[in-house]
Amino acid sequence: MQSAKPNPHTGKVTAAGLLVTLGIIYGDIGTSPLYVMKAILTGGESISETFVLGGLSCVFWTLTLQTTIKYILITLRADNKGEGGIFSLFALIRKRAKWAYLFAIIGGSTLLADGVITPSITIVSAIEGLTIVNPRVPVLPIVILIVTALFFVQKYGTRAVGESFGPIMLVWFTMLGVLGFSQIVGHPSILRAIDPWYAYRFLVHTPNGFLLMGAVFLCTTGAEALYSDLGHCGLKNIRITWGVVKTALLLNYFGQGAWIIGNSDKIYDWTNPFFAIMPSWFLITGVIISTAAAVIASQALISGSYTLISEAISLNFWPKVKINYPTNVKGQMYIASINWMLYFSCLFVILFFQRSANMEAAYGLSITITMLMTTSLLSIYMHYKKIPAYVIGLFLVVYLSIEG
Repeated sequence: MQSAKPNPHTGKVTAAGLLVTLGIIYGDIGTSPLYVMKAILTGGESISETFVLGGLSCVFWTLTLQTTIKYILITLRADNKGEGGIFSLFALIRKRAKWAYLFAIIGGSTLLADGVITPSITIVSAIEGLTIVNPRVPVLPIVILIVTALFFVQKYGTRAVGESFGPIMLVWFTMLGVLGFSQIVGHPSILRAIDPWYAYRFLVHTPNGFLLMGAVFLCTTGAEALYSDLGHCGLKNIRITWGVVKTALLLNYFGQGAWIIGNSDKIYDWTNPFFAIMPSWFLITGVIISTAAAVIASQALISGSYTLISEAISLNFWPKVKINYPTNVKGQMYIASINWMLYFSCLFVILFFQRSANMEAAYGLSITITMLMTTSLLSIYMHYKKIPAYVIGLFLVVYLSIEG
């Protein structure tokens, strides 16, 4: 079993390091605009300006409270010799709190489930964009072909493809920002959604408002990946690039919201505002870029699943299995048994749910449980770090409320 050389960009704030970070860890959270606003619309009884502003406000504050404050500012500090992730967090406290292994195992299990649902929902969402051009496009066969190719190339390593991830994701986030900004310019009043009052009204006065938080919560998918990939990219690189990524995401979400308010009479069950804000001449290109970003998001979760299992083996949470290193880049491992388990699970999810809209609830559930387990472990870690009890109490009240 060949050992892997460390990533030369880890921890160094350079243009190359920032580009690598952009390509490695933001695929999951970066592709959320493909389905978040669509999920919110699907769950609403009626579409009004107040409803859209409330949904957007919840998205804005979820990204701020969950991803920015909880993960970027707090959780990333809890590293185990530079490594992150739920098992690394458990390793920091296991000598004093062995009983906390339950949180780690549940969180690791749902993170593995994320590795199944992410390729399914992101690639299906991207290919569904083609139905705007031609409603008879065979979405499922195309998706199955892409997913099959993705899993079959894993054993050869993804070094050559991986080097293009950064530039592709840069194009993706630029596209998100430009498309969103083009809509906001025509409807600048959409920025009122930043006011948390709209989020409050959404939760309290909207029918099933709290249940719709499940759809809203999809905007923070991939926040756990930020933590898991800490060792691959480094704290500074993640924090700097997150500012750019969050700006692009919010521009796109607010742009979609502006389009929805201006076109509420043209929205049907199959309408996806992500593709609706694209000019017709750009649609095919947009779908191609979306599909590339979806594949990158899927690759990140597949690679993350290998890392997760290797950590689980070291903690005796998983039976010992053969680990191969197809390339000499850190994190580029391959576990055949996990690869095929994920592949057949993805096929099942795709064939069972058929449409991305049907996968949203399962996706939200797996993400939320993972985050609840991280919150629990992090509070124990903070206790052993002698953080004041009132700070830990406030942390638990805020995040158990949001995630619970």
